[in-house]
Amino acid sequence: MSVPQNTFKRALRESTPQFGLWAALADAYVTELLATAGFDWLLIDNEHAPNDVRSTLAQLQAVAAYASHPVVRPVRSDSALIKQLLDIGAQTLLLPMIDTAEQAADAVAATRYPPQGIRGVGSALARASRWNRIPDYLNKAADQLCVLVQVESMQGMQNLPAIAAVDGVDGVFFGPADLSASMGLLGKPGDASVREAIRGGIESVRRAGKAAGVLAPDRTIAEEYLAAGATFVAVGTDTGLLSRAAADLASSYKGNVQAGAGAKGGY
Repeated sequence: MSVPQNTFKRALRESTPQFGLWAALADAYVTELLATAGFDWLLIDNEHAPNDVRSTLAQLQAVAAYASHPVVRPVRSDSALIKQLLDIGAQTLLLPMIDTAEQAADAVAATRYPPQGIRGVGSALARASRWNRIPDYLNKAADQLCVLVQVESMQGMQNLPAIAAVDGVDGVFFGPADLSASMGLLGKPGDASVREAIRGGIESVRRAGKAAGVLAPDRTIAEEYLAAGATFVAVGTDTGLLSRAAADLASSYKGNVQAGAGAKGGY
């Protein structure tokens, strides 16, 4: 038995575009369904979705048999939370609200065992090491971990070159919603000035030799960011897909019923 290979990390290093979907419904059955849809990665969200360590574990187990790679976002970049998520088997983390290079370095340190970092050594209890059945897990684990930091404020954008240069940071992900709010454009993540800032950020990250990612449910905007050099792009959310499809289906029937009622009333 060996440490599972992080195919997502390898794809980013090879600059192979990776298309993802936000999994926010916090249910292992739903996330397994999504894993059969063909996305390269799925974001298991703990920041804005009602997930916890146990529901995240269930989703990691549910998608393990499929090609879609699970990326986990904790509610904050915290060493204790990171330790728990790594121990249950997460290999790629998206760490929110990173504003400085120091915060990025702390995030990386939380994923490394001493002396390189501060990750607590509890592999005998952990799914990550397959309960110590993976030989030399402690020395090999970091090779398959992918650390993505999320820049979503004006402060973060100002410090972006330094953040991207931090050793151990594999990629930088831009959050258009929070960034637009930080720019005084609350609720306008697709504003031209926000898109311009993100395109510039993508270029800066790529100059540092790191992967750049972004959430872009709008296809036109997603293609704009891909053309700018983005490597991993979340192109939708499960909540958005379900809500829109449900509303469209209901409308298609209710519209017909209302049209029929109107016609009968005219006789």
